[in-house]
Parts: sequence; C-alpha cells; structure tokens
Amino acid sequence: MRPEVRERVLQAYKRIAEVDRPEVWITLRDEDEVLAEAVTIDEAIAAGAELPLAGTLVAVKDNIDVAGLPTTAACPEFAYTPEVSAAAVERLTSRGALVLGKTNLDQFATGLVGTRSPYGAVRCAWDPTLIAGGSSSGSAAAVALGIVDIGIGTDTAGSGRVPAAFHGLVGIKSTLGIVPTSGVVPACADYDCVTVLAQDLDSATAAMKVMSGPAVTDPRSRSWPSDVRLAAAPQPRLAVPRAGDLASLSPAYRRAFADTVAGLADKGFTHVEVDIAALLDAATLLYDGAIVAQRYSAVGPFLDSAPAGADPTVAAIVGAAAEPSAHRYVDDLDALARAKTAARELLCDTDGLLLPTTTEHPTIAAVQSDPIGINRRLGTFTNFCNLLDMAAVAVPGAATADGAPFGVMFVVPAFEDQVAIDLAARLIGTSSPALIDDGIEVLAVGAHLRGFPVHRQLIDRGARFSGEVTTSADYRLVDLHTTPPKPGLVRRSGGGAPIAGELYRMSAAALGTFLAELPAPMGLGPVELSDGRWVTGFCCAHDAAERGTDITEYGGWRAYQGLPPSAATRTARNPSTVPMT
Repeated sequence: MRPEVRERVLQAYKRIAEVDRPEVWITLRDEDEVLAEAVTIDEAIAAGAELPLAGTLVAVKDNIDVAGLPTTAACPEFAYTPEVSAAAVERLTSRGALVLGKTNLDQFATGLVGTRSPYGAVRCAWDPTLIAGGSSSGSAAAVALGIVDIGIGTDTAGSGRVPAAFHGLVGIKSTLGIVPTSGVVPACADYDCVTVLAQDLDSATAAMKVMSGPAVTDPRSRSWPSDVRLAAAPQPRLAVPRAGDLASLSPAYRRAFADTVAGLADKGFTHVEVDIAALLDAATLLYDGAIVAQRYSAVGPFLDSAPAGADPTVAAIVGAAAEPSAHRYVDDLDALARAKTAARELLCDTDGLLLPTTTEHPTIAAVQSDPIGINRRLGTFTNFCNLLDMAAVAVPGAATADGAPFGVMFVVPAFEDQVAIDLAARLIGTSSPALIDDGIEVLAVGAHLRGFPVHRQLIDRGARFSGEVTTSADYRLVDLHTTPPKPGLVRRSGGGAPIAGELYRMSAAALGTFLAELPAPMGLGPVELSDGRWVTGFCCAHDAAERGTDITEYGGWRAYQGLPPSAATRTARNPSTVPMT
C-alpha cells in the first residue's frame, strides 16, 4: 500500500478517537477493513487502472445506500442493508474513493438543524454548544473535524448548504438530476439532490464531477444540455438582495453579508440590487404548501406505524403532509411555474444571485426550545432553489465580527453549475476547477482574442478559456483588411511558422450558433497545434487570403496590432498557393 494512503486512513481513525464525537456516525467501518480496501485500490493502480480519487476518504449521509452497510435514515426501525450502492457512491468508489462510514442526519432528511435524530444531536465542529446544521449534519462535521476529505449529503431545502455555512466549508448543490438519486431514501423525490461538502472548491468539484451524469436507474436524472455554459463572464455581474429582503438575518449575519458585498468590487465583480420577494414567497411552498405531500409519499406510511425511534418533530411534519388536497398541489405547481419565470427574468442580465446561505447560527438548546420556528428561518434563502430548478454553490463569505464562519451562496439557473463554481472561486480567491468535460476546443487567433472587438461573442456563449497556445509551424497569418480588423489563418506545410492564439472550450450548440453568425470571409476548420493536437480554429476563404497582407513574421495578431501603425505596413506576400484549413 502506498504509504500516504495508509497514513491518511490511520490518521482518520486517530482523529475520530481524538475528537470524540460519536454522534457524527451511525455506522463506522472497521479500520482494518478500510485499510484492506486501500490495498486493493493500490493493486488496481499498479495494474494500470486510472483512479483519480484514489485514497480520498468519504463520509456518506445515512439516507444514501452503501453496499453492505445499513441504511437507517436516522430511524433504527427503518434500517435495511442494500446489496448495491447508490449511483453517486458507486461512481466515487469506482474511482478510488474510500468510504469510512455512514453519518448522522436529521431523520429522513427532514430538517436544517441536525438535532432530529435518535442517534444524538450533531454538534458544531468548532463549538459544541451550537448546532451542526442539517440535515447533512454528520457529513459536514466529519469534514470540518478533519476526519474525511469529502462529505456526501443530500439537499432538498438547504440540507447540504446550511451545514457548509456553519462550518466554513464548500457545499455544491447541483442542478436537479445531474447527480442521480437512485439509492437515496427520498424526502421529496422531485426536489432531492445529492450534494458534496469539502474544505476546498477543488475537492468538492472533483467529487461532483465524478458523481454527475444520467443513470438508467433514476428516471429523473439528466444530462448537461448541448448549449451548457462552460464559464462565467470575466467581469461578472451579480444580483444581490435589497436590504428589505434581508430582514430575517441576525445582526451579526447582516453585517457579515454587508461586508461580503462591500468587498465584491475588489474581487472583480459588479452588482445590482434586485427584489427577491418572489423567490422568498416560493420558498414557503416547500413546507407551508401542498408540495410537502411529497414527504408523506416518501415515508408517511412507515411513520404512521409509530416506530419507537421516530423523531416527534419529523413525525409531526410528515404526518401533516398527508392533509393537502390534490387541487392545492396543482395550484402550488402553477405558483412554482410562475416563480420560475420570475427567477429567469430576475437574473437575465446577471451571472448569478449572491445570497446569505442562512440567517443565524443557533445553539442546540435554542433549537430544542423552538424546533419548528428556528428551522423555518434557517431555510429562508435555501428552500426555493430546488423548487425553481436552480443550482447553488455555498462558500465562506466575510466572517462575523467575532470571527465566526459566515456562508454565502451563488444561485444560478439550471445547468449553469459551472458558472456558479467560477463565481465562487473568484470570491474566495482561488482558481476555478472545471466541472464539465463536455464541449469542443476552439482556437482563436484574431479578433476573438481577449481584449479585441468581438471577444464578447465567446463570452456570451459561455466559452471557457483553456490557455494560450501556438499552432504548428505549418501556418501563415494574413491581415484581411476587414472592419473590424481580423486576420485569416492559412495552412502551408513546411512554409509557415508557429502562430500564437488562445484555446477555448464551448458547447456544441454554442459552437453551432457561433459558426452560423460568422461573417464572410471567415469560417471554421481543423487546425494543428504545436503539441500535435487538432482543434477547431478560424480559417478564411481562399480569395480573401490572396488579397490580404501576410503578417506571419509577427507570430500572432496581438503582436501585429501592438506595433505602431507605420510599422504594420508590409509588402504583401502572395499567399495564392496556400491551401485553406
């Protein structure tokens, strides 16, 4: 076994003993069993297997199946032992991740507090008098305590994002269906998400990337669409709520959010205040409307049998969910459809919506005194996301005045998950990892380069900058003397030079619209890079190249444009024998 993997496993179990937080776990695997599994992973790597998550330690919320381990959903009488893992877990372990065990939660994933469990209230990692947040409480605490690298949870109303905020973690809640929910005990089947928690954005994104993709076992699973945006704008514009929409924030959290917004400009953001009342109204439908009937459909009949381990608050919430009538459910679906339209209009001129993740960080004692009221407040800004088919990435914002963690989240329309990750990376000051591998590589060598007139066409299509590159030495660059100025790239085997450019990745549909709008004499075709790869790049009509001025000696359009105008006048070389790409 690789020493670093063995040491990581040993350190995890040592840490479990040190922190003495038994309420974090419902089922913890034997240390020797995990070490033996690590040996198997090492053997697979030695045999040539590609396991990008090899040695990554994972805690799995106990409403998500792990083959051979009981699934309880925090209710002992509900327990069963699955023969296969949930699709999300199987994807992680098949790439080398090691599951340490199953973590505690608000029973049946009903709550944002982490206290509604017969296995004990999960305490905040940095202050045991405070709640850990729920319902993915154990998974968040296991990450925050330094036991595991990744915590896997679920998020229907904010259950992955709220505990992330309380612990200064990253929490990614993807677009509905991007991560299959097969093998997950449903809370509200149409609005459930598998979520990931981690100390950093890279780790969280790597896990989410592995878990993403449709599965035949989940009829609600979805693929990335052909026009998916692969990047946020280089100078992002955010929507932020009006002061009146923040009335539910505690004073400490209100100041922390104000400090976060005040620092946006320094991080390259612009922002505009918007009215989010329609979103906040939609959020109430998850529990106060007929949509809550989905919770009864999931586990109501079981709880009607009055199992001894049922949490009274959970049982009351689910039991009451049997009451709404069918016509009320239809009315609420209509209200959600209207709210989705309002959300699209609200964000149409921005890259995303910045919100506080939650309202306050209560003590365990306070939640026990007011289990419904506090829980309701905690979901003020999270409840609407899944109802309106939106994605969100939760990250730390500015700390409170006394230095406690404060969390914010970037909320975006469905399938703009990568945009939210880019925004989050900018806020926390780190490079942005790629979530989505889909797309086509496109080489820009002229007017579409950064800082040039039509670069906006790439930005508007969500193209992702991959880096600066050069072509092979078989190309020449020609000034086409157009308005705005642009060059043409032409191929001449053995008679050219490397030409500098920028590589982008864009969705197939975006590339199609891009090609359709290219003006004459421009086109797209295969271009060879200096490393031997072939990508899609700009070319031009043969007769246009003949009329142009050869500027190959400058090595690229940027260098050519940077010269004084008088120096840019060169004797035209006749490229009439140069074949077009």
